[in-house]
Amino acid sequence: MQRTNFSYITDGIAKVVETEERLLNDLPVEVITQRRNRQNRTIKQILGHLIDSASNNHQRMVRLQYSKDLLFFPDYRQDNDLWIALQDYQNADWANLIQLWKFYNLHIIQVIHSVDVTKLDNYWCDYEGTKVTLKEMIEGYLDHLHLHIKEIHELVESTIQ
Repeated sequence: MQRTNFSYITDGIAKVVETEERLLNDLPVEVITQRRNRQNRTIKQILGHLIDSASNNHQRMVRLQYSKDLLFFPDYRQDNDLWIALQDYQNADWANLIQLWKFYNLHIIQVIHSVDVTKLDNYWCDYEGTKVTLKEMIEGYLDHLHLHIKEIHELVESTIQ
């Protein structure tokens, strides 16, 4: 099996986990439970969404290495808020959420390091029918992580003012 080098992505994920874990652990309860962002999500719910993202992307990254296409693999994007509500992230233990997010992302790093380069063109179709290759999924993961970490920072900063 040929392997590829996505170290800029895996290093970026590791850096986010390392720096953000400290910030997240230090946030007071009133900050993590305020509903402030555009989707009416609290910091706890945003972190929950990032856990869902890691979980779904992990499944896709693994499955696409042994299936050429995943035409019927479910896409949860249109149901993000339902996923958040059904798992009740708002009332989950904050320390456990942080650790789950951290270790899921550390495992994603391992999965990305192990990806078979001959499978990077394998794809799945999202709910709109758009083909997303394994390579595109890996390359987009860090951007998605940064997007929501930025939202968390904005919420933290807005509570200070």
